[in-house]
Amino acid sequence: VQLQASGGGTVQPGGSLRLSCAASGSFFSQYDMAWYRQAPGKQREWVATETSGGNITYAVSVKGRFTVSRDNVKRTLYLQMNNLKPDDTSVYYCNKRNAPLYDWGQGTQVTVSS
Repeated sequence: VQLQASGGGTVQPGGSLRLSCAASGSFFSQYDMAWYRQAPGKQREWVATETSGGNITYAVSVKGRFTVSRDNVKRTLYLQMNNLKPDDTSVYYCNKRNAPLYDWGQGTQVTVSS
């Protein structure tokens, strides 16, 4: 399975971006999927999950600003990010929520800067 994240870019604080992550595997709909991010010099951290059953959870740092969704027909996971802050600057990845994880892929860079 390959995961291809896209949609990143550079925005000013308060701006918005919508990330997409396309999966090549045919079992996408069966898995709990998540967004993660990794800032320079820091460990990768979990951001948000949408389970196969549609339950959604967020990290405290993004709750109320980010919205995760999925399209199982398109095998794509989305992350709508609003009111972006400089601390959101990271490379964003998607993957399964639970092990065994897929290969991470390259991710997509999000930079929030004035």
